Amino acid sequence: SSAASDVYKRQAQMSRYFEWQARIESKKMVYGSTPVADKTGKRRFREDIGRNFEDFVLGDIYEHRPGRTISEADNTWFTLLTMNTHPLHFDKEYVKESEFGQILVNSCLTLSIVAGMSVSDVSQKAIANLGWTDIKLPAPVFIGDTIYAESEVIDKRESNSRPTQGIVSIKTRGTKADGTLFMTFDRSMLVAKQGHGID
Repeated sequence: SSAASDVYKRQAQMSRYFEWQARIESKKMVYGSTPVADKTGKRRFREDIGRNFEDFVLGDIYEHRPGRTISEADNTWFTLLTMNTHPLHFDKEYVKESEFGQILVNSCLTLSIVAGMSVSDVSQKAIANLGWTDIKLPAPVFIGDTIYAESEVIDKRESNSRPTQGIVSIKTRGTKADGTLFMTFDRSMLVAKQGHGID
């Protein structure tokens, strides 16, 4: 009958919806807490964020938040701390004669910030950072720019020598608030499988 057919269609739609919702939920990073033992008998929880090997899905893109506005102090301190003596990063008079006309943020600082932004999403539970490749800097970053980052899962495989771990590769992109792409790089990490990491 028509009524039975409508009920069947509605059940099929609901089933597909719940399957879709379960797939979405399974891909979310868990920001939460894990119960831990407490000798006093009180309820105690430890913050728990990040992804295990099974949580990564090829093609997924993670938008990292919050963003970061780069200050002059950030740039000057980082540049001098790392012994970079190029005046483009700290001499206002020198940069007036450059093609930029203003202080250029040290690209090693932006690389460090963009990588740091990605940690809670992609490497919070990593065992080791295995390497970086293809670091590209298509646009400059200046004092006062606000930057954001996102990472896409580009490869994933189980470790041949470590059965409780896997290797995940990502492509990370850094953009300014206006959408300008200023950095890309690929990174690979050794990540524990569920139940085999350090909590």
